[in-house]
Amino acid sequence: MNNTHKKLSLLVLSDIFILSSFGLIAPIFAVFIMENLIGGSIVTAGLATTIFLVVKSSVQLPLSKYFIDKHNHKARFLVMGTFLIITVPFIYVTAKSVNTIFIAQAIYGLGAALAYPAWFSLFTIYMDKKQRGFEYAIYTTAVGISVAIAAFLGAKLAEVVGFKALFFIVGAVAFLGFLFLIALYRLETKKAKSGKFPNHPFNKKRK
Repeated sequence: MNNTHKKLSLLVLSDIFILSSFGLIAPIFAVFIMENLIGGSIVTAGLATTIFLVVKSSVQLPLSKYFIDKHNHKARFLVMGTFLIITVPFIYVTAKSVNTIFIAQAIYGLGAALAYPAWFSLFTIYMDKKQRGFEYAIYTTAVGISVAIAAFLGAKLAEVVGFKALFFIVGAVAFLGFLFLIALYRLETKKAKSGKFPNHPFNKKRK
């Protein structure tokens, strides 16, 4: 496996772990809000999703245009954004009212705004130009199957161990996905230090 394929594998594995972990709670998130939180209702469950999407959609455009696309070391933004994302399940654990969930959703949106554009940018860089369709199909199939399995398991786990334990499990699995990105970040950092990114801060320090 060459270095580019290794990076692509790390990128895909991270997404499988992180997306499947959040897939554990996606189908039952509204139930958690309605039945376990002060102020919880169908409306507040919908508002929680709205907050995530509004923050993500409004922030990712300027971030991707003025920062991510202009920075050679895109893995840095991916790691920063993913770190924010994996803190969200642990915030859910502490939630007693919907206000805490709203804060968590805003953090989730900000993390996604940083991570998603950087992830897709790196994915297109690492892809084999002759097999782009096939490699993307492998990625979407792997993620789709993982999330589908997680959707069932999440409901079952919530029934057996409860929501708080489930959120800890989600956080732990997401953290494993984050570790793959740390490995990717180290590979990208070595690339920057080697001089392959001439405008990177690492190389400017040498001058």
